[in-house]
Amino acid sequence: MDRVTEGDVSGLTVEYPGAENAGGPGELDRRDRTRPGRWFRRIVRWGVTAVLLAVLPFVLLVRGGVFAWQQWGLGAWSSLAVSAAATALLLAFYAWAASRRLGAGKRLRRFAARIAALGAGAFVLYSLLVIAGGNVKSEEVRSEYLGLHPLLRMAVSVFVLADPDAVITDAARTPEFYARAGLPANESSLHFRQDDGFVHALDLRTMNRPAWRNLAAELAFRAMGFHTLRHVGTADHLHVSLRSPG
Repeated sequence: MDRVTEGDVSGLTVEYPGAENAGGPGELDRRDRTRPGRWFRRIVRWGVTAVLLAVLPFVLLVRGGVFAWQQWGLGAWSSLAVSAAATALLLAFYAWAASRRLGAGKRLRRFAARIAALGAGAFVLYSLLVIAGGNVKSEEVRSEYLGLHPLLRMAVSVFVLADPDAVITDAARTPEFYARAGLPANESSLHFRQDDGFVHALDLRTMNRPAWRNLAAELAFRAMGFHTLRHVGTADHLHVSLRSPG
């Protein structure tokens, strides 16, 4: 029988399965410390992605329509039709992708996509025809809502989703309005009915509202492609207008 000397025993090592990946106590502590940070970054990434996916359809609907109006020279209804169709397709893709992710069959995926597209169309139709009484200063202003440019109506409806307390104080104006106010009529005012038959401007209430909400309103309409001008003084308001092509 071969003898094993003390020197031979000292060189022997015992290997355990998985020992090469276990790491020491320091390695385990480091992993415990980094795990919460990794989860936090993942949650933030998911949150940002969800917000972007939720906002994108509204941006496409309004900003896309303004782009078609100003850059392509399309008419009011044609511009809205292009952006509404693109938005419907985007929402249909959302629904199709979500249902596919959940393991739905082809028939159910198609049904979900059609419902999403119809939902986009219903929102557009509602926005064109309806404005809540709480979002207008008076019934007179409410009656002027249908005279606004379709893209302005869409922008107001989208903005009201984020700011339900927004109030339109003025929309269409006439020379008699300026006469009653003791002001000269501004023939170039976009509050007058333009050549396409629509009013291209409206005023939003800024009085008795926090400064940050007024600033948010101004930035929101600018982001949607509209021109804004803050009028201060006794008739403090935010003027929002749609510039003509060119």
